[in-house]
Amino acid sequence: QVALVESGGGLVQAGGSLRLSCLASGPTLSTYTVGWFRQSPGKEREFVAAISWSGSNTNYADSVKGRFTISRDNAKNTVYLQMNSLKLEDTAVYYCARHRDRFRQYSLIQGSSPFGSWGQGTQVTVSS
Repeated sequence: QVALVESGGGLVQAGGSLRLSCLASGPTLSTYTVGWFRQSPGKEREFVAAISWSGSNTNYADSVKGRFTISRDNAKNTVYLQMNSLKLEDTAVYYCARHRDRFRQYSLIQGSSPFGSWGQGTQVTVSS
């Protein structure tokens, strides 16, 4: 059973940067697509970014394109989310999640349903 632990959240001023990490313990992440999602109070969880097992394919929500970058280091069993030019509306709890199946690509239309293992989340707060 995989366990995912997010870290790197915190309080940052608008325009600043943060890098989130998602460390997996247990089975390797290297054969799975991994995604980042976020949820703000009163809002539904929304997709942020995803990366294929090899790192060759990435997907981004329109709201973060050009500002966020997802990457992975399979040797460290870790996926990262570099967040630049942060905005107030980026404030949320950020979750990483592992695809249910190995070697499966992700498409935005699928939403969160392909992801079966989730971390506990890390809070990101952007202040003015």
